Amino acid sequence: MITSNRNVYNAQFSDAKYNAFLKDINEAFDYVPRFKISETPVFIPKALKEKLLEAVAEIMDVINQPNFKALTQGAFFDENTIVPNEDDRPRFIQLDFGICKDDAGELTPKLIELQGFPSLYFFQELLGRMYRKHFGDAIPNGYSQHLNGMTTDEYVELLRHEIVGDTNPKQVVLLEVEPDQQATAIDFYATEAALGIKTVCITELKRKGKQLFYTDGQGEDIQILKIYNRIIFDELHQRTDLTGAFKFQDDVDVEWVGHPNWFFRISKYMMPLIKSKYAPKSYLLDKLETIPSDLENYVLKPLFSFAGSGVHINVTRDTIDSLADKSNYLLQEKVAYAPIIETMDVPAKCEVRMMMVYNSKTDTIEIASNLIRLSKGEMVGVKYNKDKTWVGGSTGFFEM
Repeated sequence: MITSNRNVYNAQFSDAKYNAFLKDINEAFDYVPRFKISETPVFIPKALKEKLLEAVAEIMDVINQPNFKALTQGAFFDENTIVPNEDDRPRFIQLDFGICKDDAGELTPKLIELQGFPSLYFFQELLGRMYRKHFGDAIPNGYSQHLNGMTTDEYVELLRHEIVGDTNPKQVVLLEVEPDQQATAIDFYATEAALGIKTVCITELKRKGKQLFYTDGQGEDIQILKIYNRIIFDELHQRTDLTGAFKFQDDVDVEWVGHPNWFFRISKYMMPLIKSKYAPKSYLLDKLETIPSDLENYVLKPLFSFAGSGVHINVTRDTIDSLADKSNYLLQEKVAYAPIIETMDVPAKCEVRMMMVYNSKTDTIEIASNLIRLSKGEMVGVKYNKDKTWVGGSTGFFEM
């Protein structure tokens, strides 16, 4: 997005450098990520950074309302999705923005969706380091992954403090469904390495009264005091084959580091609450009295779906009429991503995720890092970008 930086980066790029970069990432944990890593980071100019900060602030004003829980109670599509012992605030928030152009041709962010859930905090740190290691001559000083000016060490320490804190790391687990089979497994390995915690499948948990345990490598049962939850409920609900001693609705003596209920509250369900120039018009389909006549300008999204499944790009009245459960859908104004990242062939579109963390020392939720996805397809996602280059997961370096 910054022409001078882009020209320098593209001029020094080579397949040999990129392959060495990927090899270094693969060897970090003896694991090959199951998603495409982009050939390039993204350079984000100050003007766009300021708009992103403004957009985040406006969205946080909605989340910080005293009655936010009352406004989002309808997000729980049945009582079996409500987890006991919900805390007062989210620990992690992800805000995804498509980068567009406004009527004046200036870059501007538009909110695509949001999640009250952790993201790839530790993989993104590794990715930023590797871009700097292999393409450092093309990444200027004065640019950072962290909008708040943190160093890498300060970033990792913030996460360590909020996830582990004073608890014995052996008694903190990262919880997933079959973690080694997840596309994001490399982030789990990076988290374990940084924090010294154990990644555990939900089926491996043992319950004794209100206490939870896992078995360590020496065969000893370790009581769990904190759960860093990485289970996405959409997948959990689809996995009817899973068995185990623990269910999310059990009342157990653990601290949720990222309580599961925030996954529902901070989600596409709350999009209609956001009135901002940085957010598209959005409607809960079952609450919409009149269907817009210009449906070609809208996309239809399930409120909760795994890996972006079930999205209707070309919406018609027949599409809406055919839905058995309209309460699970959001009708959202289409966002026109701008092809702005110059690559070796056609420009790529860009989506920026603001990765936020609750800082208990300052009692604020702050932007700690970012994740970027580049696309040349109709949508961001693997199936829309097959056989394309200079697409996939990346990170942004912000002009400070």
